[in-house]
Amino acid sequence: MTRKLFGTDGVRGVANREPMTSEVALALGRAIAAISKSHHRRVIHPRVIHPRHRILIGKDTRLSGYMLETALASGICSMGTDVLLVGPLPTPAVAFLTRSMRADAGVVISASHNLYQDNGIKFFDAKGFKLPDEEELEIEKIVFNTDAKSPRPTADHIGKAFRVDDASGRYISYLKGLFPEGMTLEGIKVVLDCAHGAAYGVAPTILEELGAEVVRIGVTPNGTNINEGVGALYPEKMQETVKKEKAAIGIALDGDADRAVFCDERGDRVPGDAVLAILAKDLLDKGRLAQKGFVATVMSNLALEHLAQSWGCQLFKAAVGDRYVVEELRKRKLNFGGEQSGHIVFLDHATTGDGMLAAIRLLEIVVSSGRPVSELARILKPYPQVLINVKVREKKPFEEIAAVRDQAARVEKELSGKGRLLLRYSGTENLARVMIEGENEQKIQKLAEDLAGCLQKNLG
Repeated sequence: MTRKLFGTDGVRGVANREPMTSEVALALGRAIAAISKSHHRRVIHPRVIHPRHRILIGKDTRLSGYMLETALASGICSMGTDVLLVGPLPTPAVAFLTRSMRADAGVVISASHNLYQDNGIKFFDAKGFKLPDEEELEIEKIVFNTDAKSPRPTADHIGKAFRVDDASGRYISYLKGLFPEGMTLEGIKVVLDCAHGAAYGVAPTILEELGAEVVRIGVTPNGTNINEGVGALYPEKMQETVKKEKAAIGIALDGDADRAVFCDERGDRVPGDAVLAILAKDLLDKGRLAQKGFVATVMSNLALEHLAQSWGCQLFKAAVGDRYVVEELRKRKLNFGGEQSGHIVFLDHATTGDGMLAAIRLLEIVVSSGRPVSELARILKPYPQVLINVKVREKKPFEEIAAVRDQAARVEKELSGKGRLLLRYSGTENLARVMIEGENEQKIQKLAEDLAGCLQKNLG
């Protein structure tokens, strides 16, 4: 079955336009309730007349979140399933609460790094993992099967919705509990950019209660300013503030806080692959890196793979998207991986990328080693890499476009084994991404621009 709704990270689009409408959200609510009921048989006391399945809903700070939250809750309740509403919280917090509160599924309403006019819906199973492709297709079948007669509970079998007032406190306590006992962040100044997003309340609290002095950016959401010139996609303000405040580190989260980017004490951006290397080496040195292997994506720099080999480790590559990193980790029984873009997964503690978990782990290394972030970041010297995004009108297979296919072949020939080309479509936006890596930066820049121009001419 061809996917009609789901991309690489749930359903996403402009809010109040297909597919991000109240009608679709209601249908998705009914579908996830139906699937969670069929997958989870509750063991209950014999005196209980009928079981109560529960689905947890969280969101970021977008204005359209109210509309979609109400529609989803209505659809879920119409199937006789209760709803737990936790309000604005990071995506990893929703995953954590789904499993810790023993809900049958979790839902996040967020378009992550996109601007406020967009929104999205993504689902977690009872263990806090994002649904696999086959279950997303199962949801689509239910949504589009208009002939099917779904059950319509009545009377006291209709579901109810509840606000979980202590949801943020549960997540804060959990993350603080992962920081080493007896260690403190006292004396460390941190610049924290929350992108006016889902972590605006919990993230500063976590760091401050661990002892850090926190300089806050992006903590005044108004429904329309999420990711607007701040956060992981726009780290410049964080970098400038670190220099101005003479802070030890800068942390910038995206809108739903499942990823983070960092800068050092000089305000220089720390490459995502260097962050992965720092964290992986720390786990390896402590004997906590499962099977001496970790996972990155096809976007990660070739230098990371060579560095891992020098440690006697193996680096596995997954498709782009933290859900695919997690799938690779589970398949290979590993416990650490991530993406160059800032999604970092500690599978022993979280089931999805968690920007704040990555942040406190990095801060732990800063404190325990006594080394500044700039020194830690020297662990990896990336090979030159160029990434160009091209807006496209359609996502036609590249091999079906002769000009693009031939240009890509010329690039591969030019690289002649001393670099690599990765050409792919974004899973969440109408973009084609050209990534070229190689020894000569000027050469790969020219190759990338030529290929991007070919894409623009044929698909733009």
